[in-house]
Amino acid sequence: MLKDFRAFIARGNVLDLAVGVIIGGAFATITKSLTDDVIMPVVGAIFGGFDFSSFFIRLGPVPADYKGSVASYAQLKAAGVPLLGYGEFVTVVINFLILAFIVFLLMRSVNKLIATVEREKAAGTAQPAAEPAEVVLLREIRDELKGRGGVPPQG
Repeated sequence: MLKDFRAFIARGNVLDLAVGVIIGGAFATITKSLTDDVIMPVVGAIFGGFDFSSFFIRLGPVPADYKGSVASYAQLKAAGVPLLGYGEFVTVVINFLILAFIVFLLMRSVNKLIATVEREKAAGTAQPAAEPAEVVLLREIRDELKGRGGVPPQG
């Protein structure tokens, strides 16, 4: 069973998938930074300094020994207060839309590049295929014999 498992892992598709997952994780970090550090501050400035992650509804009581701010989503969540964090959900949806748009642009560019390469390849392969060497040799022999005064009599 261990030998079968090694053969399965060593197949190219599994290794390609592993590389894709690792690159995807790194790409997710870049997208999160783009959203959190570049886009969300601009969106927040447009809408009057909003921070979407601070939008929430408190679903339960705040503990009596709680010392933090009742307006802080992170502090309330850390204290174990049940919260409906719809602002965080909005941030995640925006992250997804940005990521989906970036992947769309990437795939669109790749598809255009592939189409261009295929068009160039199709234009270059319109030439007829070369004849086999035997056919060329036989034609040369025939032409040489014709040039000497004809084909020798058979039989």
